Amino acid sequence: MPARYKPFTSPRLPPYLVLVIGVFCVSTASILIRLVQQEVGPLTIAAYRMILSVLLLFPLAWQKREEWLSIPRSSLKAMGLGGLFLAFHFAFWITSLRLTSVTSSVVLVTTTPLWVALMSPFFLKEHPGIRTWIGLFIGVTGGVIVSLAQGCTWQGWEISCPDFASFFQGKAFLGNFLALLGAWMAAGYMVVGRRVRSGLSLISYIFTVYGISAILLLAFALSTGQTLFGFSPMMYVYLLGLAVIPQLLGHSSYNYALGYLPAAFVSLTILMEPIGASILAILILKEFPNALEIIGGIIILTGVGLTSFPAKK
Repeated sequence: MPARYKPFTSPRLPPYLVLVIGVFCVSTASILIRLVQQEVGPLTIAAYRMILSVLLLFPLAWQKREEWLSIPRSSLKAMGLGGLFLAFHFAFWITSLRLTSVTSSVVLVTTTPLWVALMSPFFLKEHPGIRTWIGLFIGVTGGVIVSLAQGCTWQGWEISCPDFASFFQGKAFLGNFLALLGAWMAAGYMVVGRRVRSGLSLISYIFTVYGISAILLLAFALSTGQTLFGFSPMMYVYLLGLAVIPQLLGHSSYNYALGYLPAAFVSLTILMEPIGASILAILILKEFPNALEIIGGIIILTGVGLTSFPAKK
């Protein structure tokens, strides 16, 4: 192994604290995407998000250029695969929001931790214990409840939701399937990150993965004929915010944590995003969560708590 390529022995920042910050930052994504979708196509949004992230990272990445020369070829291949997964994740998920309801899309995307847990024994040799599986089940259940709260109403002791049959009709069905594909791609991205991140500095890893993702998303946008320029000035502000807050600060926090924590647990904390979004809605939009959102939030925290602390031996 080259001398410059050395795995980390201990984190510089507490991984759990970084995850909390990451959850808050990622929670802003849905608000920013909704604002920018007024004028910008979904693939263009995804491309701008990654391209701007790479440009902002370049000064820091240039200082780490010597590290790139010592990265094993196997790691470079894995990082390329991670960039591919990330590109497809954003392409599928953001496009799904144009075809189906936010409720349906979020319900399906929040299944990501389940797929990570299923993949971990085969690709990471990490075998989740019974408590982790219980935590995953509880967490996913809470994520579904919080997501359904956007479309369901609670009157007295009765919950009223839209007709489930509409879930499989027309464009909505395609949108739901794209959201599920987005969850699978996110799971692959998490698993790859867990394999590679422990032996690389964060900047070198995310600059390479984000760069590959940016090139692919730009190609996707161009191939589908989506407009890349000519938007109002505020749209570019939203796009920049999308690159800085949920991507550079949010996703990079997840990548940092993947260097020290099991992929199943890191992916499970993504389920806390609806809680962060609800808090932001209170502070920014003056929108308060309903009873279903509160119940779902408590369930999510319970699931995360079950996997946060090691079992007593």
